[in-house]
Amino acid sequence: MQRIQTITPCLWFDHQAEQAVRFYIQTFGGSSRILSTRYYSDVGTEIHGRPAGSVMAISFELDGQQFSALNGGPHFKFTEAISLQVNCQSQAEIDHYWNTLGEEGDPQAQVCGWLKDRYGLSWQVVPVRLFEMIEDQDADKAGRVMAAMLQMKKMDLAALEHAYEGD
Repeated sequence: MQRIQTITPCLWFDHQAEQAVRFYIQTFGGSSRILSTRYYSDVGTEIHGRPAGSVMAISFELDGQQFSALNGGPHFKFTEAISLQVNCQSQAEIDHYWNTLGEEGDPQAQVCGWLKDRYGLSWQVVPVRLFEMIEDQDADKAGRVMAAMLQMKKMDLAALEHAYEGD
């Protein structure tokens, strides 16, 4: 029997859960997959207002992390108050996730490694190395990296490394 994840983020969409899940699975690839799909029935139509047989919720995994996507209607929208952080090992990974997730997203929401995708969900696309640099005991090094990062939209790992080294 599969262990149930203790905490599963639920992403509320108006009606685009299926398209969003397919987009995220394609973006992250690897072990990403749909686990199950549930459909609305006639029960509760007066409350949910969704047609019977339409997708209600999808359970899915992105790189081993479970999520749920709900077609809940237009009542709630994503805000920057929550974001999903993508920890990257290389500039190639940063470029892939930044370019793919940001495609058709909100260009005004791009700052310091944050972006908003076409569905309104905020993402942080950051190099793991950034955390090591800004947590350095040398306050000058950490400060230079922070100053450089604050000038960026998409993270530039080489520029961060140069700032760290004082180049």
